[in-house]
Formats: sequence, structure tokens, C-alpha cells
Amino acid sequence: MPTKKKPQATPSPQRRRELLDTAAEVFAAQGYNATTVRRIADAAGMLAGSLYYHFDSKESMLDEILSTFLTELWEGYDAVLGADLGPRETIEALVTESFREIDRHRAAVAIYQKESKHLAAQPRFHYLADSQTRFEKAWLGTLERGVAAGAFRDDLDVRLTYRFVRDTVWVAASWYRPGGRHRPEEIARQYLSMVLDGIAVRTG
Repeated sequence: MPTKKKPQATPSPQRRRELLDTAAEVFAAQGYNATTVRRIADAAGMLAGSLYYHFDSKESMLDEILSTFLTELWEGYDAVLGADLGPRETIEALVTESFREIDRHRAAVAIYQKESKHLAAQPRFHYLADSQTRFEKAWLGTLERGVAAGAFRDDLDVRLTYRFVRDTVWVAASWYRPGGRHRPEEIARQYLSMVLDGIAVRTG
């Protein structure tokens, strides 16, 4: 009489999260194209074949890393945008939420910055382009609202200002390390002070 095979245990969500965190660090350091499943498995301390038990491809891993990051980012952004704040307060809240996301998903942010442009051309990653459009609309709309309300200078090039603030904030993923000297909210406060109030001492 043949012996029935025991069903394999479902991988735990915690283990899956650990493997995705490892994959994100490898993708961020080496680039998506240069990263192999074997390299991720080595970093996770397991055989490549065992990694396929959890994920069917490195593309699936990248998809889950980026979609998880963007889902959480938009949960935070939508809460800010729906809070009926003034333009300056909205910018402050968006910058703070951005640094919180860098704290939670530093490697994913780094991957997004390096890879999203060419990934967005692939059907599986079309949501990256959609998210970028939403992101730009949220920030530009807030800046335009602030100029119209007299909260921001009317001589600002709004699109240039948007690019400056966006790049100033998100490039922090290249140096920020969770658990470091400053909490994300403190870094956001310092950045906002420089962006909104400048760094020169006012005289007269």
C-alpha cells in the first residue's frame, strides 16, 4: 500500500517577511538585473531550491517588495490628503510620512529610485507609473493650493519646487539607517525647517 505524502507546511508570514527583507537589501545593493535567486538564497542562509518553496521567481519577490511599500505609502498619504489640512500643514505631514516610509522600507525606496523607470514598462509593474502620477498630482496640487492661498511665495516655479522637495526627501534613503541617531520625525522636522524657512539667519 503506497504511503501518502505529508502536505508541506505553509511558510509562516514572518519567515516570508524575513526573506523579502533580505531580498530587498540585495536588490538595493546590487541592482535587480545583477541579482540572482542564488545570491538572495546565500544571503538568507538557504539553498536556492528552498527559496523557490516561498517564491516562484525573483520578479515575484520584487513585486511584493515594491507593492507592499507603495500600499503603505498611499495609506499614509491618503490619510494626510483627506485630513483637510492647510497647504503648509499638508506639506509638513507628507514630508513626515515620507520619512516614516523610508524608515520602514529603506531598501524598497532605494530599489524604487533605481529601478522604477525601466520596470514600469513591464506589464507586471505598470502600477509604478500609476503611483508616480498620483504622487506628482498630490504634491503639485498642494503646492499650487499653497500659492493660491498665499501660504507659499507666488514667484515659485511650482514644478521645480516639487522636484526639489521630492528629491531632497527621498534621496535620504541612500544614507538613512533605521535605528540610527535620529528618529524619522526629527529628520523630517529638520528638513522642513530648511525647506520652508531656509538656513540663513534673518537680519533686520
